[in-house]
Amino acid sequence: AVLTKRTLSTATKRKLSSTAAKQESAGGASSGLLVAVGTTFGTYMLADFLSNFIQHPAQKMDYGYFNQFLDRPVVEDFWGTRTEHIVGVAACLAVTDHASQSIFTKALGKPLCFSTFPAAFVAHTFFFIFTGVTAYVAADAAFNPQHEGKRMEEFKSGTYCSYVGTNTAWFEPYVAPVLARVAGPAVAASWFGSSLVPATLAYSTVKGVGWYDWGNSGLNDAEMSMNNLK
Repeated sequence: AVLTKRTLSTATKRKLSSTAAKQESAGGASSGLLVAVGTTFGTYMLADFLSNFIQHPAQKMDYGYFNQFLDRPVVEDFWGTRTEHIVGVAACLAVTDHASQSIFTKALGKPLCFSTFPAAFVAHTFFFIFTGVTAYVAADAAFNPQHEGKRMEEFKSGTYCSYVGTNTAWFEPYVAPVLARVAGPAVAASWFGSSLVPATLAYSTVKGVGWYDWGNSGLNDAEMSMNNLK
């Protein structure tokens, strides 16, 4: 049967919220906040990994320690690899997503939901992505041994890239509503449609535009070598 506009809106309104809200709801009161943040962390790690196939469909990626299982050379186990980015950014975003969700919910007096508070939800999206990615940039600049002697320059450059990239993620809250119309409310309300797909697309644009990380651009030295570009 064909869904009417009113039926579609009613079916999806209850479900369209942030990844943090989704995971907190899924975690339940007995599991607690740590489980919810952990689930969000896992979602964001998977989204970052999948986004590499969108940005670099024909290129080999440097996953550090895990390269040995992909028949690729291990140059660095962790620092400066895609694995560092996957783990570090996801950890920061999981914290800022839940923190921002809590801040906006308290300010509004009601659970933050895109269908109810679209403007506030878009503001939340920009806030938690920018603060999360910038927190990762700061940690990487401070602790990555590859940045020795140029840590402040790395932080400033990364913060600017974070700002530019975050501005491209405005569409993230609209992904689930679009999926609801294309694939149906059940898909849009699922973890796949409401969390993983929006996050994967947002990762692609934030990294791709902010750091110009597309195709043969944005590759580290190990990736340049693996792809015969040097």
